[in-house]
Amino acid sequence: MDRVFSTISFILLIALVSSAAAQTARDPIEPITSALRNHQFDQALQLLRPALQQFPKNAQLWTLQGIAFSGQGHNNEALTAFHRALSISPDLLPALEGAAQIEYAASSKDAIPLLHHLLQLRPNDQTSHAMLAVLEYQRGNCATAIPHFDKAGALLDSQIDALHAYATCLVKQKQFDQATKVFERAVALHPDDPQERHLLASIQLMAKKPKDALATLDPLLQRASPAAETLELASAAYEDGGDTPQAVRTLREAIVADPKNVSLYLDFATISFAHQSFQVGIDILNDGLTLMPQASQLYLARGVLYVQLAQYDKAQDDFEKSYQLDPSQSLSSAAQGLAAVQEHDLDRALTTVESKLARNPNDPILLYLQADILSEKGVDPGTPDFQRALRSAKKAVGLRPSMAPAHDTLAKLYLLSGDIQAAAEQCRQALTADPKDQTAVYHLIQALRKTGQKAELPDLLKRLAELRAASTKEEREHYRYRLVEDTPSAEPARPEP
Repeated sequence: MDRVFSTISFILLIALVSSAAAQTARDPIEPITSALRNHQFDQALQLLRPALQQFPKNAQLWTLQGIAFSGQGHNNEALTAFHRALSISPDLLPALEGAAQIEYAASSKDAIPLLHHLLQLRPNDQTSHAMLAVLEYQRGNCATAIPHFDKAGALLDSQIDALHAYATCLVKQKQFDQATKVFERAVALHPDDPQERHLLASIQLMAKKPKDALATLDPLLQRASPAAETLELASAAYEDGGDTPQAVRTLREAIVADPKNVSLYLDFATISFAHQSFQVGIDILNDGLTLMPQASQLYLARGVLYVQLAQYDKAQDDFEKSYQLDPSQSLSSAAQGLAAVQEHDLDRALTTVESKLARNPNDPILLYLQADILSEKGVDPGTPDFQRALRSAKKAVGLRPSMAPAHDTLAKLYLLSGDIQAAAEQCRQALTADPKDQTAVYHLIQALRKTGQKAELPDLLKRLAELRAASTKEEREHYRYRLVEDTPSAEPARPEP
């Protein structure tokens, strides 16, 4: 964050100490402050040593020592000096500000009580409010940060990162109208920056203000070759505003501009589904698959549209292909939360789970995760790892019958071993626990297809298509949240000597 969020300027800090010490004529303040003003930190420290020996209870001298050490970049020594000053005079503003500045620059939580103390002494200090807001934001405490952002007032108008943080917190709290106003201030700082306009337009779409979003994007749309991201947002705004033909035209432009952007084809499929233009959507997805034949999401989207045309065999083939290309779709949300899984390191993920299981052998979630990760590793029926996965999954559902993902994993293992009836039963139990479980529907389709029991398949395919369409819509909405939340976080300034 810019230096305006340093507590106060270096010269002003010295002036405050000098003023506070002015009444003590015997204190050798002036030579020390003069050295500090000239950035002669070594000389200042030399002068401070005998002065502190003579006046060890003088809080102003300890504060000046903190300033001198800080000027040298010796922040640990500076903090020690500032805290020594505060032990003598707890309300000494320069010492509080000096300590808060160093802790804030390090993003330390220890800055928070110091800033609260400052605000007790100066309740309307905008800089302290702004710094406290940023620190709370960095810790994910948006509800606490927002009131401090509010009280920072116009100080934020020159702080792009702080404005981003403020708007992000407001979005997380679903205060979209206020977030829009804050981000308008960010755009005012950088009106020609496309990313700033994209972020504002995304928030305006969340606030259900598509016309405002289009107005925000208009300078970018007027360019000779608008970026695909600009066109995608504009298409969403047109669709939200009820102008579907223009939304389609704009989305086609986006695809031409970035023909290998999977999300653009998914947007087109979503519009096609919403307006029952199923074949048009399929044709566009075919174009995408020609360019990206390994894009699992496109097969899934096309399968949804095939279901609407009652072309169930094609839909089944597309669903099957999608899951073959991306087996992680069947990996549970709990497993996906493991950092090792997110890094595609299943061996490390398994080691982590097993070490926890050694301490808690009857934990149903850990048992299920072990089975889930083993199944993702591609264990073969009859192998020790397969048997271990099967035992873990069975034990997990026995301990917690309502855990749908554990039933899903057990169904997958039964399918691999050829026990189709047992797999179908686990799918039905999963759907009893969670009627929206897409993995259970998919595995049940697989099981019934293998047994030749096709009577249920059309209804199951429709059910899967509906669930997938609903989740796709949610994913597109969440994308807008991520676009805002993935902005660079507000970072504190380094102290300026």
